[in-house]
Amino acid sequence: MSERILSIVIESFPKMLLAGIKVTIPLTIISFSIAMVIAVVVALVQLANIRGLKQLARFYIWVVRGTPLMVQLFIVFYGLPNLGLVIDPFPCAVVVFSLNEGAYCAETMRAAIQSVPQGQIEAGYCVGMNYLQIMWHIVLPQAFRTAFPPLSNSLIGMVKDTSLAANITVTEMLMTTQRIVAYYYEALVLYCEVALVYLLFCTVLTWVQRWGENRLDITRRKGAQA
Repeated sequence: MSERILSIVIESFPKMLLAGIKVTIPLTIISFSIAMVIAVVVALVQLANIRGLKQLARFYIWVVRGTPLMVQLFIVFYGLPNLGLVIDPFPCAVVVFSLNEGAYCAETMRAAIQSVPQGQIEAGYCVGMNYLQIMWHIVLPQAFRTAFPPLSNSLIGMVKDTSLAANITVTEMLMTTQRIVAYYYEALVLYCEVALVYLLFCTVLTWVQRWGENRLDITRRKGAQA
């Protein structure tokens, strides 16, 4: 590696990392938090068999999972202004990523909720609890433990998917790298560098996932012994 390329790599790394900390990570956290709220609501609506709402929830999941995330970003950011609705790049990315991830996580949560034994739900009704109380106190805590690994994978996937926000001018890590490439004309080295930064973030989340799974496993064992 020449001294010029090495100096470019050293100079570019803080800019990429700062863009990741200031934009990529907040975009991921905010979007995934909203997505989890959407996922739980949509999953509960489907399992509650509320006429009309269940069909609406299935339609939402069908549309979101059946269309590319990039197309969804373009529709909201470039298409909605034709209807007079203009959304700034970062909020637009939050809306699209939240709705997109919410559809996938809703199916994860639905499966996790259905894995809770029916007898526990019936026991809740026997002690006088209503549907929402049963879900909040009995079903959802167990469902989240079951869904933790796939939801963690979804979170890691979202970190990488945020790179698509560069296409709607969000100055996250990829957009920052594109600007650096346009200045130095060292595409291979710089794109490999930003790939390593994404890998760094995802590796940290993988460690957190393993720690969380170990903690849940310890809690489950203690509960079984009790």
